[in-house]
Amino acid sequence: MRQNPMKAELSAPAPAKEERQSHILRLYIAGQTPKSMSAFSNLKKICEDYLPGRYQIQVVDLVINPQMAREDQILAIPTLVRKLPLPECKIIGDLSNTERVLIGLGLLPRK
Repeated sequence: MRQNPMKAELSAPAPAKEERQSHILRLYIAGQTPKSMSAFSNLKKICEDYLPGRYQIQVVDLVINPQMAREDQILAIPTLVRKLPLPECKIIGDLSNTERVLIGLGLLPRK
């Protein structure tokens, strides 16, 4: 049986209490297309490198749950929505531009 590489949720191990500022990230995709798989892979690598132990990824497949697009007003896919920390922000695309993703997540200052 083949395992799905994009789990519905992915969490890293919990860090020490003083380091906790959890990032809750929701990635909207449409099926297991190359662009969707690339976005998930890029996001997972960024989280492991820059948010170890401080993130949760929720993958929402709009082919399975199209009504979920309404909650975050998704107009394009793939789209990443940072739910926490506030304010929410959206990043559209395959997340291959690491610097742009880090700025969007608030991990790097805007230029």
